[in-house]
Amino acid sequence: MSDYRVASRYAKSLIDLSIEKGVLADVNNDMVAFSEVCTQNHDFYLMLKNPIINHDKKLKILKALFSDRFNALSIAIFELITRKHREAFLPAIAKEFHHQYNVNKGIETATVVTTFPLTDALRKEFNEAVHQLTGKTPELIEEVDENIIGGFILKLGDKQVDDSISGKLKELKLEFSHNPYVKNF
Repeated sequence: MSDYRVASRYAKSLIDLSIEKGVLADVNNDMVAFSEVCTQNHDFYLMLKNPIINHDKKLKILKALFSDRFNALSIAIFELITRKHREAFLPAIAKEFHHQYNVNKGIETATVVTTFPLTDALRKEFNEAVHQLTGKTPELIEEVDENIIGGFILKLGDKQVDDSISGKLKELKLEFSHNPYVKNF
């Protein structure tokens, strides 16, 4: 079974259970924090994926790191998944849980790439633009990339608005590469 299918099933069950218990927002915060730890600490991520490390040892590490900060339901799902020897799927489950939480709450994730960190005024403008385009509450992911030279790139799902200088330069290059006076055979 693919990682996505396993993660989707566990995340759906966890969403339903957390709604039933009334701790949906707390569990979402836990899953976002867990995803950040997996992203920022590659050794931790590799430890979860490592088949040589004993499952009980992985559970002890998870409890030592998260039991005092996370909701009891989040710790319970860690225990359940570790007992089933599927802790390698935990990072994917956490990401999928956050995705399903956003769908459940009507939140649209948008990525904004600029050459500098966004100010509060610009952040507000992007939030309003995303809200007008989608009709949903926006969740902005901000990225800084100096290679775009200036302007911005806004990504909404499978759509992208490229208003960067590097994007316009690429368009010009493509336009100049086409010569209307030369016959194409």
